[in-house]
Amino acid sequence: MASRVPEIIDTLVALAKADPALAGVRVADGPEVTGDSVPDWLVIGFDGDPSGDFEAAQTAGGWSDLATGREEEFLITVAAIANRGDTDIVAARRRAYEIAERVGTWLRTSPDLGLVSLEASVAGTRLVQDQTDQGAQARLLLTVAGRAFT
Repeated sequence: MASRVPEIIDTLVALAKADPALAGVRVADGPEVTGDSVPDWLVIGFDGDPSGDFEAAQTAGGWSDLATGREEEFLITVAAIANRGDTDIVAARRRAYEIAERVGTWLRTSPDLGLVSLEASVAGTRLVQDQTDQGAQARLLLTVAGRAFT
């Protein structure tokens, strides 16, 4: 079964790594094992919860018609994570939203992500806040949703 999800994730990771506004933000393609202590992350295809279910994407679809192929609807999880060494949850939350705004900007500027037969947008967000033994953490989970033809 062909899916456009791998191509979309690859494109989102490439956009993030090339975005000068994300200098200093660690961009990850799914979960990573690292000893990196960078406080700010943008993770494509993972919600950033090491105790979670590690789901990266969902798809649903069917045939557009018998001659042209399959239409695929997709949902891809993206996490903007801001960690602080103090308890300032307000600053962590604001930083998570700043990081996530870059994804929204790419999709508003180019809803097709430069790919053929595709449209996407940020369809929803969820904010998770915590005070950890390393300080405040805010994770803004984005759902990048859209449809594509395979």
